[in-house]
Amino acid sequence: MIRLLLIVVGLIALSVVPFLIWGERIEQDLSTLGAAGWMQSFGAWAGIVGIGLIASDIALPVPSTAVMAALGIIYGPLLGGAIAAAGAVIAGLIGYGICRMIGPRTAERLAGKQGFAQARTLFDRYGGWMVAGSRWLPILPETISFLAGLTAMPAGRYVVALLCGAVPLGFVFATAGHLGADSPVLTMLICAVAPLVLWLILRPLMQRGSDAP
Repeated sequence: MIRLLLIVVGLIALSVVPFLIWGERIEQDLSTLGAAGWMQSFGAWAGIVGIGLIASDIALPVPSTAVMAALGIIYGPLLGGAIAAAGAVIAGLIGYGICRMIGPRTAERLAGKQGFAQARTLFDRYGGWMVAGSRWLPILPETISFLAGLTAMPAGRYVVALLCGAVPLGFVFATAGHLGADSPVLTMLICAVAPLVLWLILRPLMQRGSDAP
């Protein structure tokens, strides 16, 4: 179990260290208005740049929610929300895909059989809840995506849970940016609750699908 915890700490460090080095400067340069102005300088490519910024949050201390709000300013709540959600989904898929390629065998050698078995049991029981509910939190989305890949969480379940978290996140922050809303508590509350409600609805459907012959 200690080896498993060390792996988790290491994964968190991958996100924390870049933030300690470059985080303050990046956050200053990519405030909501700053990000909107910078992306608009790319003209028709602004949406692609926004997706790239959000996806790069898997490894760099990019304030992805500020970028999502900026996309709402540029494109409005619907298109901006769709672009923001796409960026969040791509970020989650990159982290999961890289660690899935590394494979559970490597993870088992690193964590030990017992530690790996405990992690796999945890993701079998609660992986969907963790993936869906973590997207709005700092650091945890990347770490959970990494662990989901290392424990070979089924791709279909992971993607559905990721969509449950990423889609509300993208649309809520894009809408907040478009409206110029200054109610972070309400925004965070919606981003925390909506993914869990969606996963609560879709989880039985996933279970039925896995039980089907």
